[in-house]
Amino acid sequence: MSLFTSDRERRLWFWTLAVVLAIYATLGLTPRLAGALRDSDQLQAVLFIVAMFLVGATVVTQGLKLRPGGAEIGVALGIAAVYLMLFVRMALAERSHLIEYGVVAVFIHEALRERARQGRRVPVPAFLAVVAASLVGVLDESIQVFLPNRVFDPRDIGFNVLAGLMAVLASFILTWARRRGGNFRRNWDR
Repeated sequence: MSLFTSDRERRLWFWTLAVVLAIYATLGLTPRLAGALRDSDQLQAVLFIVAMFLVGATVVTQGLKLRPGGAEIGVALGIAAVYLMLFVRMALAERSHLIEYGVVAVFIHEALRERARQGRRVPVPAFLAVVAASLVGVLDESIQVFLPNRVFDPRDIGFNVLAGLMAVLASFILTWARRRGGNFRRNWDR
């Protein structure tokens, strides 16, 4: 029996591993990068523009596959507004947790959903994805105990759990909006 149920599941687990390794590989570099970002408003602006470009590119490429309906666009804008309001109120380090562990949680969630679609038993994929992403975050913080320029911070574990929960919930709501969108459009025309 194969470890993966499909090529898509294998790719999702590969990307999950790649993101986790990138997070762990930059543990020693992160304090220096955060210091540079705090000291340079221009660098923050450039990184913000690059991040927005990447997000825009993702949205456009996904939008070319399936055209979103009005309800779906409304839900996506609402989710974006919630994230934006959180980002404005958070320090740079906490923002990075929301991005990093949100991505990890979404990849895990999609891999588990793909596994379930292929007929394997996966009880509550959303819950399992949040728990798994949170455990990756606990390991991240535990590694920091051994790094001279880092410190174990239980609040960061809380941010990792929040990031996983928010990302999986956003994914779930967007999927729900996509499914409801067809009904919404049909009912709107009546």
